[in-house]
Amino acid sequence: MSTVVVLNTDNTALHTVSVKHAIKMLVREVAVVEESRVGASIGPYPWPVVLRLIRYVKTTFLYAAAPAWSKRGVLRRDAHRCAFCGSTADTVDHLVPQSRGGGNTWQNTVAACTRCNNVKADRTPVEAGMPLRRLPHVPTWREAYHRRT
Repeated sequence: MSTVVVLNTDNTALHTVSVKHAIKMLVREVAVVEESRVGASIGPYPWPVVLRLIRYVKTTFLYAAAPAWSKRGVLRRDAHRCAFCGSTADTVDHLVPQSRGGGNTWQNTVAACTRCNNVKADRTPVEAGMPLRRLPHVPTWREAYHRRT
């Protein structure tokens, strides 16, 4: 099934939706057809290629400095892969342990499997002899939003 581009009221592209979802938007009257396929229709509606929303959708959250830290966010950022061994991660590990003053920040946490988290315990990766496969970083809103794992 093809996709339909959705524009904000100021004609900036927001995202794409399926044709089925686009028709639902037309039925709810939250969008109008900007461009359609010539000679094609779906019931009483033209086959949409581009829709424009009726009301403006604020998108400043996409360009904010950084999303708030969360365990789910760390797991998403690291694609549910352990930063130490590469297996499936199910928890979050602090590089500088909380018992030593390490906080819940993007740069201090990585996704980890239970085994590696227990082996590392309350030591730093250097002390435990467990090198990181990837360095932690602060994700952008766009990266955090689009990485759905």
